[in-house]
Amino acid sequence: MSQKMTPTAVVVGSLAILLTIVFMVVFWPWATMEDSPSEIFRSRTAREAAGRRIYMENGCVYCHSQSIRTIDWGHGASRIAQAGDYVGDSPILLGSARTGVDLSQEGGEHPDDWHIAHFINPRYTRPSSIMPPFAWLGMEQIQLLTDYVQGLGMKNADRRMERQRHWKQKVIEAYEAGPEYNVRWLAEQVPEGWRRIPNPYPTTEVGLARGHKIYQEFCLGCHGPIGDGMGPAQPWIYPPPLNFTILKDREISGGIIYYQLMNGITGSAMPYFKKDLESEKLWDVGNYVAVYFINQSDANGEPRGIDASNEP
Repeated sequence: MSQKMTPTAVVVGSLAILLTIVFMVVFWPWATMEDSPSEIFRSRTAREAAGRRIYMENGCVYCHSQSIRTIDWGHGASRIAQAGDYVGDSPILLGSARTGVDLSQEGGEHPDDWHIAHFINPRYTRPSSIMPPFAWLGMEQIQLLTDYVQGLGMKNADRRMERQRHWKQKVIEAYEAGPEYNVRWLAEQVPEGWRRIPNPYPTTEVGLARGHKIYQEFCLGCHGPIGDGMGPAQPWIYPPPLNFTILKDREISGGIIYYQLMNGITGSAMPYFKKDLESEKLWDVGNYVAVYFINQSDANGEPRGIDASNEP
């Protein structure tokens, strides 16, 4: 017996398919989701809750997710999201678009002043960012938004923030002790082995060109176009970005520059770039800074190992 495709059959069939999808994708995950808090869960403070409302009102969830998946592990994720992370959220701001970075563990990745400069104009801290500026929110709302972001990661974020506050006090003390002490103190925070390592790559035209491009994409907003620390982010950051032009004859090796680019300087607005740039790019931008701003490079100096096969 043949079955005719009548309007009723189409409507009933479509509704059945829709209800099946809703049941499998929405109801079943909700019904089976555990409601016990995860090991990092904590309730939000009043300021964090207020910042969350600002986050939702301004559509931040449309570009930023708050859910690290198993497939994201290779991108530097520090923790896979768990259902118990979201028991206090209504609505849950997982997000699906990853136009911007995932924020689920953003708290404590940067100090507050970095975030304030970033919200005022993202190009100040990330020159190639496509995120719109939020200076129009006003400082009070920007500070609330910063409080919210600094709480993302909950107990993990609290530990990172404790580390930021600890080192913030030390980097301020070093900066206020004067340029000579500050430069020496910053270098002393680098492990001794790194301090003796020269930049292993010879200075080449292509290497400097690559370093210039990387500097423009990641560094210019804070350190400025001539490396004097007077980029557009400078008014919002304290201590201000390092002035590279004062580093000549202060025993700043390629290894010191590389280590600080790789690991950042916790407590300051200098972030780490070990998840953004692979090794050679870190050496290249370090040598660009050494050649053009410090006017002193140890590239391809002693002690040397075996040259790489592609070195001139």
